[in-house]
Amino acid sequence: MSQAAQKLYTPAEYLALEETAKYKSEYYRGKIYAMAGASLNHNRITRNLTGLLFAALGGGNCETFAGDMRLLIEVEGLYTYPDVMVVCGNPVLAPNSDSTITNPLVIFEVLSDSTSEYDRTDKFDLYKKIPALQNYVLLDQHRAYIQCYRRGEGRIWSVETYHLLDENLNLPTLDIELSLKVIYERVEWPTPYSTHPEQSN
Repeated sequence: MSQAAQKLYTPAEYLALEETAKYKSEYYRGKIYAMAGASLNHNRITRNLTGLLFAALGGGNCETFAGDMRLLIEVEGLYTYPDVMVVCGNPVLAPNSDSTITNPLVIFEVLSDSTSEYDRTDKFDLYKKIPALQNYVLLDQHRAYIQCYRRGEGRIWSVETYHLLDENLNLPTLDIELSLKVIYERVEWPTPYSTHPEQSN
């Protein structure tokens, strides 16, 4: 027996549903995907990161968006909610939406068990289609472990890894450094704990 075809939504229908939804959802190629709730560690890292960015960027022309600000990757038609984004200069809004931007310079994602593989692979491939994007930063919530991807010439991306709490995450794109100790402040890990991924239990 064949299954009934899944309903496909237009971007306008999706945006209208999001206005009254009790939870956030992604939209891609006509389909709507509910986003899972965030853990305590996830929320603490996002809060710490947002506070650090606000202080580091000061009164310059860059600003931080977190939580409810949506992102549209125009060439792919993906609507999603990165954990934290930084835009420098004027935010470029998507058509017919004052809560969707299209031009982040840096995107931060705190990895969750259910989405970490997607964030590292398929979602990263979609993010690469954002012309303005220069850095993609992945933060592990189960250990001090950060991967910072940097756009190079053409399609080349390099990655720098941080796994010690006394290190600083270096973001030359924004001309700032962020302390891992502060990013992971009050984050709770299982014991015994190792900051090196190859040594973690």
